Amino acid sequence: MKGNIEERACRMAQYIIENKATVRAAARAFGISKSTVHKDLAERLPAFNRPLYLQVKAVLEVNKAQRHIRGGIATRKKYKGG
Repeated sequence: MKGNIEERACRMAQYIIENKATVRAAARAFGISKSTVHKDLAERLPAFNRPLYLQVKAVLEVNKAQRHIRGGIATRKKYKGG
């Protein structure tokens, strides 16, 4: 998924907004690292598409607020064997 960074950042932002996806899920879907997703969305996207950045930022803030819950669920699954 190399090439036009602006296009990639916009596509990732749309994916996250439409699917309420996490950075990890977006990285998996686009075949790139979490660091690249974060850099594209947090640093590059605001420079050329501020309205889209504000939308994706809202989704990522919700994900950040819920991550401790997701971690607890994952740990429970791990130790229950399910």
